[in-house]
Amino acid sequence: MTLIGNILWFLLGGVFMGIAWSLYGLLCFVSILGIPWGRACFTMATFCFFPFGREAVRREYVKGKKDIGTGTLGTIGNILWCVFAGIWLALGHLISGLLCCLTIIGIPFGLQHFKIAGLALMPVGMTIVPKSHLSPREKNNTFPLV
Repeated sequence: MTLIGNILWFLLGGVFMGIAWSLYGLLCFVSILGIPWGRACFTMATFCFFPFGREAVRREYVKGKKDIGTGTLGTIGNILWCVFAGIWLALGHLISGLLCCLTIIGIPFGLQHFKIAGLALMPVGMTIVPKSHLSPREKNNTFPLV
């Protein structure tokens, strides 16, 4: 079922948001200072292309320790990201999600867009893992953190 969901997602619009994330990533890589944001963009782009069967998890829960992207610098990076690019990507996902939710069949795709819209506001310090590899601790700390 995951494979079918990912194929439908890709064909019915996921490819456009994945390309948008990739373009932002390339733009970030133009400067040396933007490389951490570019890395996060490409991680999110792969998630946007095929999101079903995978979850966004904070890296500190996967690695078992904090790193530069999950600490104070990561928080500052997320604030800067949100101001300069996150709002626009989140808006794109919100609009795509609303369009998907116009039909009953599109509701799961719309919900996925809404989840990714939240991630678009703070992607630094996150990683994408298959749902089958999540430990019980990680399952409690997937995005959105509740």
